[in-house]
Amino acid sequence: MRFLLLIKANNENEQATVPGAGARTEMGKFNEELVRAGVLLAADGLQPSSKGARVTLSDDTRTVTDGPFAETKELVAGFCMIQVKSKEEAVEWAKRCPNPRGAGFAEIEVRQVSDAADPVPSH
Repeated sequence: MRFLLLIKANNENEQATVPGAGARTEMGKFNEELVRAGVLLAADGLQPSSKGARVTLSDDTRTVTDGPFAETKELVAGFCMIQVKSKEEAVEWAKRCPNPRGAGFAEIEVRQVSDAADPVPSH
């Protein structure tokens, strides 16, 4: 099963401040650990939303809104895609992730990636 570990944005990474050397070193070590375990498929940080855009789809209408976006808590600052045997294992990896800012509050959302063989949920 593939899972995305979505590292949520905060005011610092939305202001395009670079994490300190210690935080970058710790994240590098964590990524190396994921590689050694054979579970890392992809990982990267994202530019602030001020450099992005949002496309809203409504029927046949497409609306583009340039960043920045106000609700920082709803944004993603980076991600890791891992392949593991269960959601529990993905959560354990997320718990081992160093704080991307070195200190303070950080949040990682763990989401399973849908595969073509997954059943379509009924509403």
